[in-house]
Amino acid sequence: MGFSRTNNYIKYRIHGKNEFDLHSPFMFDFATKVLYEKTDYYAYKLLESIRDKYTIDNTLIEIQDFGAGSKIFKDNQRRIKDICKHSVKPAKYGQLLFRIVNQYNPQTILELGTSLGISTCYLASANRKGKVITIEADPTIHKIAKQTFKLARARNVSPILGTFEDQLSSVLDQNPILDLVFIDGNHQKEPTLKYFNKCLANSTDQTIFVFDDINWSESMRQAWEEIIAHPLVTVSVDLYAMGIIFLRKELSKQDFMLKY
Repeated sequence: MGFSRTNNYIKYRIHGKNEFDLHSPFMFDFATKVLYEKTDYYAYKLLESIRDKYTIDNTLIEIQDFGAGSKIFKDNQRRIKDICKHSVKPAKYGQLLFRIVNQYNPQTILELGTSLGISTCYLASANRKGKVITIEADPTIHKIAKQTFKLARARNVSPILGTFEDQLSSVLDQNPILDLVFIDGNHQKEPTLKYFNKCLANSTDQTIFVFDDINWSESMRQAWEEIIAHPLVTVSVDLYAMGIIFLRKELSKQDFMLKY
């Protein structure tokens, strides 16, 4: 049977677990202190007010698509409000990124795919003493994201304009240790695996990788399956729309599918 997002989602809803099904102390902590933690953190209101601003912005812009293309948009002319609706992760996932940073305190964060910068600000707001490096290929989107950073007072963000292929190697040369990597761009199997393996060379066993849209397509699902089978990956968390991996050597090899 071929790839089906619907079938994968049904399997996820049937087989997904929650914190009460977890016997691993590490994963129980992750579930209770990060995934299902309900604190209304100080940054949420500000960042969602910025999102609200974009959801009513009718400005028409022309973008360049350097990845797998869009399943929503038919051409490169898009309104900012539509980009915000279809291309920016919903609040629950941005807030999850915030809680991951809040819990594990990564000092150097790399984001591949800035978009409007809202997810970037969630990463940056949870640890103002850390730094977030974010790469975006489209110059118009890059410019809008920089405005987002000003509105969010996210002074610890270093935005880089350029493709991942052109910029990633130099970023890795300048940042030998990455504590958290959020891969949210291209959405094709081979590039995703390439970015993962390049960033893996700058990881430690404490590094966390987050992958967006692991069920976006058959090739993205294949990429996810290969990533979680990597010998350095000890624990994976499948949230259907997002995947998270840990490299901690003290943990037993386990793959979790958790409802979120």
